[in-house]
Amino acid sequence: MHYTCPSCGAINRIPAERSQQQGQCGRCKNPLFNGTPVELSDTDFERFIAKNDLPVLVDFWASWCGPCQAMAPVFSATCQQLQHQLRFAKVNTEHTPMTSQRFAIRSIPTLIFFHQGREVERLAGALPAPQLQQWIQQALQKVGQ
Repeated sequence: MHYTCPSCGAINRIPAERSQQQGQCGRCKNPLFNGTPVELSDTDFERFIAKNDLPVLVDFWASWCGPCQAMAPVFSATCQQLQHQLRFAKVNTEHTPMTSQRFAIRSIPTLIFFHQGREVERLAGALPAPQLQQWIQQALQKVGQ
């Protein structure tokens, strides 16, 4: 399995039987799983989405958005619970105009579920934790995880 380091962007290979362990980056020695979503920019978005063997759930948000602020703790808590099943990332639409435009982000928060670099599911609007987890489980079933 390949995992992109959230700190330095290096691609790390971990045997599937050890995928539930924390693991550390071979380059920067930081944890590969730290229970927090990765902040992505226009420059590192594509690499993180395409080079992880786990699916990636991206939260497109903005600092001025009330529903985004309400969704943030739910997204972070879900990341802590499911960090070994999929990767979690956040994209601030105010700082990533190219990525936001590329995915036609019209309303926020928007969640996009990626697998092997391709969009699988999309959802606009904030969700409470149970509905978010249910939506994630449905998306995971689509990709056979």
